[in-house]
Amino acid sequence: MTTGLDLARDESVERFRDWLKARQFPATPQRMAIAAVVLGAERPLSAEDVVDRLCKKSPAPGTATVYRTIDSLIACGLVTELEDRREGFRRFQPMRDDVSSSELLCTACGGVARVPDDVVGPRAGALAHANDFVPVRHRLVVYGMCAACRAEKDGRAHDLTGEAR
Repeated sequence: MTTGLDLARDESVERFRDWLKARQFPATPQRMAIAAVVLGAERPLSAEDVVDRLCKKSPAPGTATVYRTIDSLIACGLVTELEDRREGFRRFQPMRDDVSSSELLCTACGGVARVPDDVVGPRAGALAHANDFVPVRHRLVVYGMCAACRAEKDGRAHDLTGEAR
């Protein structure tokens, strides 16, 4: 059975193929396989994640090939690179017209808490409509420090002052 995610991926892969053709870049099987994995991802992926998924189907391309293809996907507007989450590697996610996201990002540990769309979505829609704007999707990232990192920081602060915890 074909899902909405499958349809979105297939449409995006065709848009990428057209973008390559318009620039006279070859739509190689490796490049298109990488595109299909990244554009069909249900969560953000690293280049290594892409290689791992491709290894399950056939010999996978090298990481450099994956990065070059992802850079092309970014250039054509189908993929975005996520903010640095202090993980030591880059993560990428497809840009779909039907995907909105809201998250809380800890700047200390890189942890992410997803906010249910029923919390932010209606407010984002109302804000858009109030400004005579037709919303397609939204992305909200709130930067801060999670409870665990705050507790760890507060513990260290007490240790430095010599006070009991």
